[in-house]
Amino acid sequence: MRPELRAADVTACRAVLRRNSRTFHAASLLLPRRVREPASVLYRFCRDADDAVDLHGGRAAAIDALRARLDLAYAGADEERALGAVLARHEIPRHLPEMLLEGLAWDAEGRRYARFEDLLDYAARVAAAVGAMMTLLMGARSSAALARACDLGVAMQLSNIARDVGEDARAGRLYLPLRWLHEAGVDADAFVARPRFDAALGTVVLRLLAQADALYARAAAGIALLPLDCRPGIQAARLLYAAIGHEVARRGGDSVAGRAVVAPWRKAALLARAVASPWPGVAAAHAPPLAATRTLVDAGARDDLSPGAVDFVLTLFDRLERRDRLQAAGAPR
Repeated sequence: MRPELRAADVTACRAVLRRNSRTFHAASLLLPRRVREPASVLYRFCRDADDAVDLHGGRAAAIDALRARLDLAYAGADEERALGAVLARHEIPRHLPEMLLEGLAWDAEGRRYARFEDLLDYAARVAAAVGAMMTLLMGARSSAALARACDLGVAMQLSNIARDVGEDARAGRLYLPLRWLHEAGVDADAFVARPRFDAALGTVVLRLLAQADALYARAAAGIALLPLDCRPGIQAARLLYAAIGHEVARRGGDSVAGRAVVAPWRKAALLARAVASPWPGVAAAHAPPLAATRTLVDAGARDDLSPGAVDFVLTLFDRLERRDRLQAAGAPR
């Protein structure tokens, strides 16, 4: 019998999501319950992991504690029953959350990234790994679906980096590629010591956002590879996170003077568009994954299931679950 999520666990995880990520929470409302609930549990673990590294000053002990939590979850221990149920039920390979923890360990080390390709390696761990796990929650396990999900995760991370340049610098962190900064004439150490925006810095931020937009376009092609009832939520996430970057671009790349925020009316319009707009085609859906995300795709992929087969299996699971609940309640089938 597959492990079940408890309602109280899901409620607690949804509260964390609603409090900490308005954008992801808004997009999650368009996901079917069978995905929204485990996604909330997964978000709770990711949020806890991120907070643990920050609150412990980046100590290696925090990473060790998170790996211990994964040990418990994969062993089915009651201490991590919600996370364990999600990992087991959706057959999430341990390599995926381990990649996430590796990225957080890089944060703990205060790493900087010389090349854009190095930054992609970081984004693959802290964001694409989550995108791959989300795709498995939906029941989509093809290489193409996972590759495009990883594209979306990386794009979202690049948007976040562009939005948080000033905030990160004031905390002593810098994620913009050092070579790009050098080419633009920006002294990385001087900027972190005294974060101020100028046109040169703006060119680097806009360059990063252009890369994000290219990945959002690639990710769009993969939406049609997801189960029908999952497509509006992922389309919404793609549009909402891209809008964060577009707001930064509208300011000329200035995310030092203030944090870019997407207005509520704009979010509502994008959510409506996600529901009403036709799904993007699949012409670019089978492009190879980024080099940085290939290991994630390889770990989770099963190319013997088509989207149609996935829909059939998920429908069958839902029917079996309803039957089990009715039998447990003593109701006629």
